[in-house]
Amino acid sequence: MVEVNYTDGSGDMSYVDAAGDTVVYNLGDIAWTLASTALVWIMIPGWFFWGFSLAFSDTGSAYIGNLKYFALKGVLAEPSIGSTRIPSIVFCIYQCMFAAITPALAIGAIAERGRLGPLLVFVFVWSTIVYDPIACWTWNSKGWSFVMGGLDFAGGTPVHISSGAAALAISVYLGKRRGYGTQRLAYKPQNTSYVVLGTVFLWFGWFGFNGGSALSANLRAAQACIVTNLAASVGGLTWMLWDYRLEKKWSAVGFCSGAIAGLVAITPGSGYVGSPAAVAFGFLGGTICNFATQLKFILGYDDTLDIFATHAIGGVVGNILTAFFAQASVAGFDGFTVIPGGWFDHHYIQLGYQLADSVAGLSYSFVMTTIILWIMHFIPGLSLRSSEEIEILGIDDAEMGEFAYDYVGLEQEIGHTLNDNVGAISGSREPKHAHDHSTPTTPESTHSNEKAPVA
Repeated sequence: MVEVNYTDGSGDMSYVDAAGDTVVYNLGDIAWTLASTALVWIMIPGWFFWGFSLAFSDTGSAYIGNLKYFALKGVLAEPSIGSTRIPSIVFCIYQCMFAAITPALAIGAIAERGRLGPLLVFVFVWSTIVYDPIACWTWNSKGWSFVMGGLDFAGGTPVHISSGAAALAISVYLGKRRGYGTQRLAYKPQNTSYVVLGTVFLWFGWFGFNGGSALSANLRAAQACIVTNLAASVGGLTWMLWDYRLEKKWSAVGFCSGAIAGLVAITPGSGYVGSPAAVAFGFLGGTICNFATQLKFILGYDDTLDIFATHAIGGVVGNILTAFFAQASVAGFDGFTVIPGGWFDHHYIQLGYQLADSVAGLSYSFVMTTIILWIMHFIPGLSLRSSEEIEILGIDDAEMGEFAYDYVGLEQEIGHTLNDNVGAISGSREPKHAHDHSTPTTPESTHSNEKAPVA
């Protein structure tokens, strides 16, 4: 039985480890970290096996951990590698959310032309070979970037740069969608309300993403939440204004895109920078990511959701800005973190550290993702690219047999039948449906909600 005791009035929990030593945890910090876990979870649509051990074992190397905590063996009430104020099991489930959302970001690149079955294999392999090592060298106290002095509070490189670079590799591997570059694929989001709703979920969850990375309910967590909200707001306004110069429209989608860019940019610096600096993170994140969306046209790849432009470029912007604006005084808001700071504190070498970490993460993720994709390509049944026939039919129908919007109820609404024997005949994004416009043979109305005529 685990020997746990609670201290009256102090809000602390004491645990006696196997060696007989007493470790004290703060219940408020545990509660905040678990609440942040739920906030990050709402950002995603799984870490048990060896992921946590490969990233956070305290006996690993500078590049990747070992299997000390395989299947979470020994991960319970021992002090966590992230903070001695919370037990390892709490840190584990919190980091699990980061490990889950990162491949979810990357695989947005498969939209409209990727197969879902092989995707399950890809996510497991990619998380093991790509995410775990980058998380290890960034956040593990033995990792080379951590030891060097790289500053990444909440995942600029492990989450955003790695997923954005992977999305680029996936886009290049899959090739362009059928009809890419033609008028039929020059479309806007099919449901702006869902774009706004998704952005709300992400913005809400990001408070747990950045604020929770303090791993404690303290002033540093509060500051991280403040700069997160500020950068997102400025990023949204900046992107919207850049779009307004072209279309003279106040785009809600543009604001949402900019808000995400601001959130991405502030992520690595959220626990290190002051509130005024967050304005720069939001403005430059929104501006640079907005213009980076044009890279797909210049370089000729098809990144459906602009993941590389928003996450990889945004992550690099955030890492570099952290080198300029990081302050030792802000990092010390928690009462114990000590860093030399960035250019504000005359620590100019920090820019070199941030660039080294950014380049390493981007190049490693891109190269390893490409290798994984092509190995899977030559394994029967594991190629990620769908056939042209499946692409014409639609991934929803071919892979899941389900639809976001179905035509079944259309006959009842408009009073005539649909000819479902007609396939994709015009090269449009979806098959055009031939409608039978013949007049009903019976005098009764075909609309069930109409009232019968009064005699």
